[in-house]
Amino acid sequence: MGRPGYPKNMREFRQQFATNAACLEYLVRCRWTDGFVCPKCSGQSAWLNSKRYVFECRSCGRQTSPIAGTIMHRSHVPVQEWFWAAYLVATHTPGISALQLQRQLGIGNYRAAWHLLHRLRRGMINEERTRLSGLIEADETHIGGPAKGKTGRGVAAAKHKTLVAGAVEVLTYKDDDGRPRERAGRIRLQAIQDAGEENIGTFIQRHIEPGSRIRTDGWRGYSDTALAGYKHSVRIVGIPERAHQRAPHIHRVFSNLKTWLLGTHHGVKPKYLQRYLDEYVFRFNRRRTPMAAFQTLLGISSRKPPLTLHALASPELKA
Repeated sequence: MGRPGYPKNMREFRQQFATNAACLEYLVRCRWTDGFVCPKCSGQSAWLNSKRYVFECRSCGRQTSPIAGTIMHRSHVPVQEWFWAAYLVATHTPGISALQLQRQLGIGNYRAAWHLLHRLRRGMINEERTRLSGLIEADETHIGGPAKGKTGRGVAAAKHKTLVAGAVEVLTYKDDDGRPRERAGRIRLQAIQDAGEENIGTFIQRHIEPGSRIRTDGWRGYSDTALAGYKHSVRIVGIPERAHQRAPHIHRVFSNLKTWLLGTHHGVKPKYLQRYLDEYVFRFNRRRTPMAAFQTLLGISSRKPPLTLHALASPELKA
């Protein structure tokens, strides 16, 4: 069957997904790229009830809807509106807030729009994605407003502040004059309790391929223990205000992240921050292919189980 194509603009989107049936057919191709597989017995032969648009397995008789077991399951939102929401979220360059989504889709209340948007954020993380590799810049930053009391990289995040670890691939190329240049590739962001070597090491191992060369400042959290299995180079800038010169790419990521959180979402509660970090990573890594991001979002979302509003509102939810 293969992965389906994707609309290149809004006109194509409206033409391609003019009906619920067209949306369901596209979702089938995103979910089962190699053909239907029964979730009960793994049978690969089924007949389609076109009236209800469900597949009935020829082996065990199990009936399966294309939206069953996905983030759209047990939702009162029509599948066409799910597609429209996914399109807006994936292609709108600065992102879209729950209030904006409510207005665009004509959803009756803010809470329903918030629920829909957070379900889509669940579809932005592919557990099978590859780790960053090559030359990497790594650093941390605080997200949130001013807080009283003891602060700093080595202590737990103070009230209203969250410490975020970040890493970015540094890609090299030559400009028109043949001079070597650098630009940012893919990124990873994760909220952490503190910048001790244990948390730093866990972040590095989870997101960066062993053997990569990691460029950091001289912070003690980037110890030999934390970076075991990696090549480590240290850049130290004596004046803190010029830290961006040491790691320009990750500092640009942090700066744009903070602007995005304040400008589009007007700030984020710490307990929900990781979900917004996941969205920012999804957007940044697909910044040159926003239309293809729509297809990717639907593909991942079709393999994610549904969650209740209570579960989505829980700060314990892990990405």
